[in-house]
Amino acid sequence: MLSHRFEPTPDRPDLAAGTRAPDAVCAEGASLLDDPQEWPSFGRARLPAGADAGADAAAQTWESHVVLEGMHCAACALTIEEALRAVPGVAQADVSAATRRARVVWNAAQVRPSQWIAAVRRAGYRALPAMDAFARAERQREHRRALWRWLVSGFCMMQVMMYAWPAYVAQPGDLTAEMEQLLRWASWVITLPVVIFACGPFFANALRDVRLRRVSMDLPVALGMAITFGVSTAGTFDPSGIFGREVFYDSLTMFVFFLLTGRWLELRLRDRTAGALEAVMNRLPDSVERLGPDGAFVRVAVRRLAVGDTVRVLPGEAFPADGRITRGDTLADEALLTGESTPVARPEGSAVTAGSYNLQSAVQMRVERVGADTRFAQIVALMESASLQKPRLAQLADRIARPFLIAVLAAAALAAAWWWPTDPGHALMVAVAVLIVTCPCALSLATPVAMLTAAGTLARQGVLVRHLQALEALAGVDTVVFDKTGTLTRDGMAVRGVHPAPGVDRADALALAAAVARHSMHPVSRALVAAASQQGLDGATQWRVLEVQELAGEGLVALLQQGGAGPQDVPDGRGRLALGERTVRLGSVRHAGAGGPAGDGAEDSAAGQQVVLSEQHSDGTRVELARFDWREDLRPEAPRAVRRLRDAGVAVQLLSGDRPGAVRRIAAQVGIERAQGDCTPQDKLALLQAEQARGHRVAMVGDGLNDGPVLAGAHVSFAFGRAVPLAQSRADFVVMGGDLEQVVQTLLLARRTLRVVRQNLWWAALYNALCVPLAVAGLMPAWLAGLGMALSSLLVVANAARLAKGAGGVVAGAQAAPLAPVAPGVAAVAEGV
Repeated sequence: MLSHRFEPTPDRPDLAAGTRAPDAVCAEGASLLDDPQEWPSFGRARLPAGADAGADAAAQTWESHVVLEGMHCAACALTIEEALRAVPGVAQADVSAATRRARVVWNAAQVRPSQWIAAVRRAGYRALPAMDAFARAERQREHRRALWRWLVSGFCMMQVMMYAWPAYVAQPGDLTAEMEQLLRWASWVITLPVVIFACGPFFANALRDVRLRRVSMDLPVALGMAITFGVSTAGTFDPSGIFGREVFYDSLTMFVFFLLTGRWLELRLRDRTAGALEAVMNRLPDSVERLGPDGAFVRVAVRRLAVGDTVRVLPGEAFPADGRITRGDTLADEALLTGESTPVARPEGSAVTAGSYNLQSAVQMRVERVGADTRFAQIVALMESASLQKPRLAQLADRIARPFLIAVLAAAALAAAWWWPTDPGHALMVAVAVLIVTCPCALSLATPVAMLTAAGTLARQGVLVRHLQALEALAGVDTVVFDKTGTLTRDGMAVRGVHPAPGVDRADALALAAAVARHSMHPVSRALVAAASQQGLDGATQWRVLEVQELAGEGLVALLQQGGAGPQDVPDGRGRLALGERTVRLGSVRHAGAGGPAGDGAEDSAAGQQVVLSEQHSDGTRVELARFDWREDLRPEAPRAVRRLRDAGVAVQLLSGDRPGAVRRIAAQVGIERAQGDCTPQDKLALLQAEQARGHRVAMVGDGLNDGPVLAGAHVSFAFGRAVPLAQSRADFVVMGGDLEQVVQTLLLARRTLRVVRQNLWWAALYNALCVPLAVAGLMPAWLAGLGMALSSLLVVANAARLAKGAGGVVAGAQAAPLAPVAPGVAAVAEGV
């Protein structure tokens, strides 16, 4: 019986348990991150084309992701970006104020992580590895600190209001001067914890801004707090002075409480909406049980796994890598990969993917792919890229953030100067109201929070957003163009018949075709490989492919040499069998047909459609070796998806490289009126550009190699999760499952998202237009300004949280995939909003 023990890794004992000592990322311990073995834990190497993946890590360019502490606004994001870009060796830095994450591209030959992390610290912030257990623990501690500050401010506010209430209701002569002064002293004492503890972060950030000669959104707020407390303190210590007529402890504690309430709720909403992206990205366990040479399981860090290792995955844990189950049966939750929440059976011998959850029983698996090679890592790369992008509207808000803050400070000073001759105390409180009420938090959050919430919702439903800007573009789409093979039809095609030429053995023809087809990801090629495997034919051992070229929309041309599995003969066109190198063509009749009656025939057959295998001689003539019948099945949801698109006012077209007869047949089945077949990639692109020239905004949905150019040329593009990498690299959205209705739901959610963004921007503009004049006119007390500032930011985030209910609810009767467990609080808040 296999035993289990805990054994730390020799170089980092703490890593075995998947935890990191708190000093690992502080000023003294950041150098621990300079170990090249640690870099894959919070980033990935950027390899140039043709580079060796096993090259020295210290000579590569790395893309690292960190979580940031201490930032609250767009001005903070710009400050951190400037600090990082000033470090020699840092090529690129992108910071998102909505997710509080940063992507840093750096050259390992010039700089180390501890150096650019130190630059962030000198700027007044803190950077933690993004996929680190300690970063998650730090975020929890931040939540607890925010909750304690909120509780202290609330308790003190209630006490101060008790002391202030008599002054509001007392008639002249009811309170003696001694009693009124005693109440002021009591309020001063109760306000001290609010100023020292609850307001501590605001003052610390403001002092940092002053020291570094810059401005952020905490500076006007801290000035307002300091001025209010200073004026009230002066009135308490010198009742007969110019500020002795009135104190404002109640206003100070009240607007601090309102402000901290908004910040705390905003923090929780961010983690449950836009933060859902991070929850998905951190699905991998920190450690796993690996089988050692002595037959015992040892718990090690996931990043220490290598191909060929055997690990044991317990119920409730996520699979740490791509692999195959070698012992045990279980159920797996693969919602991240397919968008389908129903558990799938994973018996012994079946493949499992990193990031999916083991739901039923402990199993052992053999690791086949680790790190950046796993499908989970590719998904995370897409999501990280999207989460750090800034949509056009967000970039505009970032650009005006600093000038707006400077204008706020100037407006407050002018308001104070205007009112000073009348009443100095009132003048300063007018300045405080202006400083607080005009904070542009709502404007900075209006766009990114809504976009990230929509991206998190789509990710939980199985659609990855590669570019946040694409959500805005998708909302304006009026035409959707579909590819046919693997898009409107099922990806899993089947070979229905093999028709060898006279004198050619059926098995030999299928084995030869499979040897060539295994170098392509086209659905028909995969069907040929599957058919050969089912019959026990392994063309790869019989034939060695020396060269292969795939012509988009046409087929394959390959140079083969007989392998070591015994003699394998190929007809030479004269009825004889010959050995040696052969050039063969596999693909459409136009691409591989030999001419004559067979080659000129239609590509459609009674069984479905056909692909041709032929040999090409040195003089350019071709000898047909075999034809293969294959049939593709229509996706059952395709007609419903097309109907829903038309109901939404979107025109639908079909462009395919297949024969016109097959294209017309599929178009009639799904209800598409405009369809065209026999299209080369250039034809598809030209037709799409013609639609764009007529003023249409076009979305392209495809998954084939020949869809790459048209995916890149469309306003918005979709690729399916099983698509070839080229198609995915050109697409704005990647649908992880095979459900075409996800395209419809994404389009409808994009329209909702843009409506929410516009609502947020209008609210932010209307709020400032109404409140700033009232504050300048002295009609808005400080506590009401604090309430307005808190409510404006909270309303923007809560309005965006409504998008977490998903795209499925946009259209009556739509069946949305259930949300992951990370979002129940969002749904509750959204229902309340």
